[in-house]
Amino acid sequence: MINIYLLKPNKKNLNLFLVIGALFFTLGIVDFCLNNFYEKNITGFLPGFISFLTPLIFGMIGLYFIRIEFSGIKLLDRLNKNINTNNFNAALSISIIILIIFSITPILNWFILDATFVGENKEACTGGGACWVYIKTWFNRFMYGMYPNAEQWRVNATFIIVLGLMGLGYFFPLKFKKYLTFYYVILLPIISFLLIYYLISGGAFGLEWVETGAWGGLSLTFIVSFFSLIFCFPIGMMLALGRRSDLSVVKYSSLSFIEFWRGVPLITVLFMSAVMFPMFLPDGTYVDKLIRVIVAITLFEAAYTAEVIRGGLQALPRGQYDAAKSLGMGYWRMHLLVILPQALKLVIPGIANTFLALVKDTPLIFVVGLLEIVGMLNLAKTNPEWLGFAMEGYVFAAIIFWIICYAMSKYSYNLEIKYKTER
Repeated sequence: MINIYLLKPNKKNLNLFLVIGALFFTLGIVDFCLNNFYEKNITGFLPGFISFLTPLIFGMIGLYFIRIEFSGIKLLDRLNKNINTNNFNAALSISIIILIIFSITPILNWFILDATFVGENKEACTGGGACWVYIKTWFNRFMYGMYPNAEQWRVNATFIIVLGLMGLGYFFPLKFKKYLTFYYVILLPIISFLLIYYLISGGAFGLEWVETGAWGGLSLTFIVSFFSLIFCFPIGMMLALGRRSDLSVVKYSSLSFIEFWRGVPLITVLFMSAVMFPMFLPDGTYVDKLIRVIVAITLFEAAYTAEVIRGGLQALPRGQYDAAKSLGMGYWRMHLLVILPQALKLVIPGIANTFLALVKDTPLIFVVGLLEIVGMLNLAKTNPEWLGFAMEGYVFAAIIFWIICYAMSKYSYNLEIKYKTER
């Protein structure tokens, strides 16, 4: 009877199986740690191939013994439901745990324990870990590019004001909530543009003029991403509606636009906007390179946004259109008040995915001579005084982009939950 119970874990002997499972799982982890970090192989008496797999075998046995359905222990049931549903998932789970343990020590050593945080130059980095002195020395350039140090307060002030204006919408009185779309789509971009033009660029009100070629770093990444995100969404929405229009001219014009921009790489679009486009302008006409780049990215991403929104429009049942028409609504009222609010709720994940891709595509503007954060990293790593520290720079950039993208992802998820309706 005892053998039958051991071969088939059950709720009746829950405590016994938990103890046995925990012991085997712990034995597998201990065996792996001793073998890799202390060169002590407690299963060395076994054949080499089997000895190599014993951490995995012990871990799988341990997970098998705790695989008890409806145990009544919330944490255990959640664990079994997510990572321990069968032997294959158990093997994957223990393999991932072993891989994390194997990787965490050298990463921790390089990242923190053996890293250098204090110093002023390359000579201070004598350890075997990361040289964060490099990031500290170049931090201003990574944030502001070649923008003059004495004028960087203008960039900070602009971003603080814009963030304040973005948050202002949450405090609108209820009777003004209907104007939020106008505020965020029309008014806020205009105010932001004026702030950037007069405060960051300067040249007026006694402020020194700073050309856009000197802008750079993370601040330029935010400027390009901000305007591209704001403008690509309404353009994409109009293209999605245009592609579903009954008017042939509108429909095929929108279709041609979308397929053209989706059919070329972004790097080609940026190169054309920076190099080829000025050749077609009349003599004496000049459009700033930064504006050309923002327009290029906006049009490129608008094509992808249009297809995401079109997917939401097609997902709505025909009855929604018929119901709106039965109430006497015209085309624009029907779409603005009935169709688009429902369609956009359905495609929040897709829109967020497109916006995340846009932010991560901004480093491509380096090819046209605009040095956002990755461009500044590429410039800094070629400095003769800091050769050999590219890894620290790319890790720093990766962390920055991960924070930005994770924050956007969480915000989109919260929107998805907030506007979720049962259908």
